[in-house]
Amino acid sequence: MQISVLPLGSLDTNCYVVTDETTNKTAVIDPGDDGERLAETLKSLGLTVEYIFLTHGHYDHVGGVKALRGATGAPVYLHAADLKLPGTITHGPLVYTDTYADGDVLTLGAVPFAVLHTPGHTPGSVCLLAGDDVLFSGDTLFAGSCGRTDLPGGSMDDMLDSLRKLAALPGDRTVYPGHGDNTTLGLERESNVCMLEACGR
Repeated sequence: MQISVLPLGSLDTNCYVVTDETTNKTAVIDPGDDGERLAETLKSLGLTVEYIFLTHGHYDHVGGVKALRGATGAPVYLHAADLKLPGTITHGPLVYTDTYADGDVLTLGAVPFAVLHTPGHTPGSVCLLAGDDVLFSGDTLFAGSCGRTDLPGGSMDDMLDSLRKLAALPGDRTVYPGHGDNTTLGLERESNVCMLEACGR
């Protein structure tokens, strides 16, 4: 599994390009807001986009979906709870073809992606467990902090529940968040103030 990160847009949203190296099949996680340029880049690299995964419906994560979907024909997955988000924070109707829910697993070549529903930042926020050692955390978990909960659909109670859920995952994983640098789940369990609060430490 090869992972590339492309910070896109005015908020430097992390778009992740995940490729199964044996097949060149690719999943794009949160395509930011420049889907046409992203599609051209992926095509030039000879990559076939099998999935577009959305961790949540905020505009800085989904702005490029329509163009990328149009260029690739790839299915777009979103948690249904985010369909209730107001247009002010999605910048119009959300573009998607399928919904996924907690416990669903989609496979990219030899790489399984397991869906964890982690509401708090939005009602339909999800994290994606890829293989045995990777967590794409969207805007739920950041290095040293967590996603804001003061926007429409946010809930601090839900966020704390979701952080407890992540803290309880077995083992350690590399965490690739929606913004900022990657980290590890082990480090966040020990030092992330939001996760420590969630776990009563």
